[in-house]
Amino acid sequence: MKLSFVSQGEGPAVVILHGLFGSGRNWAGIARQLAETRRVYLLDARNHGESPWDGSMTYDEMAGDVAEFMDAEQLDRPVVLGHSMGGKTAMTLALSHGDRLGGLAVADIAPVAYGVRFDDFVGAMRGLDLSAVARRADADALLAPAVPEPGVRAFLLHNLAAEGGGYRWRLNLDAIAANNQALAGFDAGASGRAYDGPALFLCGAASDYVLPEHEPEIRRLFPTAGIDRIAGAGHWLHADHPREFIDRLGRFLAAIYAVD
Repeated sequence: MKLSFVSQGEGPAVVILHGLFGSGRNWAGIARQLAETRRVYLLDARNHGESPWDGSMTYDEMAGDVAEFMDAEQLDRPVVLGHSMGGKTAMTLALSHGDRLGGLAVADIAPVAYGVRFDDFVGAMRGLDLSAVARRADADALLAPAVPEPGVRAFLLHNLAAEGGGYRWRLNLDAIAANNQALAGFDAGASGRAYDGPALFLCGAASDYVLPEHEPEIRRLFPTAGIDRIAGAGHWLHADHPREFIDRLGRFLAAIYAVD
């Protein structure tokens, strides 16, 4: 699958993979800072943003999409950074094509199965009567009973695109609903498989996605990994504390390129 992407900057390549309900543009602020010294690629995952839609979206398939993108762009051992769903995609890519990567950075997700968390969001968006939406504020009001947090609604509504005098979702909500269980899970594959390249797990200290009990599995699969928690940050740590996020990611990237 040929993924939609934008890129900027010059230098060693960094590929950024967004989370569920996101798109590459959610990472534009982080990308601008990284692009001062690096070539940064912001990808839209399948069924998200401007990328093609497909009924299936396993992590093996999404990692394959990224590998195909790397081939098309002739990227030589980029660092791959992924958040949440994108982090699981990046981990799957590292475990299956580790020799293709220069490093792995994972933002607030662990290589474990979680319970399905976002059925309510998917249901609310699928149930939204887009014919009743004349402006974005209408959609915000219609989503409010099911999604009371204004910040979460704003994040979801970034996926609402004006088209032909109306609106459409940039998300393939039917595919996300059908694959929700797979997206919540994680298959590490063969028990002996591991990625021993440079790895960093950046976590929100106020998030419940990467817990102390997850650390043994992180270290089994990614034995060189550093685990760094950003105080006060939640699951969207790059938006909560962008300066701290960039500072810690920057040190990790600098160490990789110093070795190279």
